[in-house]
Amino acid sequence: MKIESTRFGTLEITEEDILHFPLGIPGFLNEKEFVLLPHGADSPFSFLQSVKEPNLSFLLVDPFAFYKDYEFKLDDILVREMELTEENPPQVWVIATIKENIKDMTVNLLAPIILNTQKREGRQIILEQSPYSIRHKLFAESTGTKVPGGGK
Repeated sequence: MKIESTRFGTLEITEEDILHFPLGIPGFLNEKEFVLLPHGADSPFSFLQSVKEPNLSFLLVDPFAFYKDYEFKLDDILVREMELTEENPPQVWVIATIKENIKDMTVNLLAPIILNTQKREGRQIILEQSPYSIRHKLFAESTGTKVPGGGK
């Protein structure tokens, strides 16, 4: 099947490429199908492109590539609902916001995207009682700024 993307043009995808977000994404509750498009083989960046809305794509970042001590506990109910196990661990991404100066790029550590790649399901969760915020500088290490929960 083909989908249109403002950023990537026409994309040829299969049904198996589609990630289902049964609850949508906060702010985009009607968007429930996306495709994950890696930026490169070893890149910590990917894009989450809507299947139906060509103008909707998110830049995702592997938070552990930049914040080695980033951690949180998933709710037991969510783990059961998403069928996550030690053999099928979640894939974790955070949404990035690109600024005019790339060094000012921020990531939302408070609301990570959780993927079950086997089940092809995703959810964006909001962490309760967390030291993280929605605007952590991605390149904070170069500023020497300490990030709550670890990292710099």
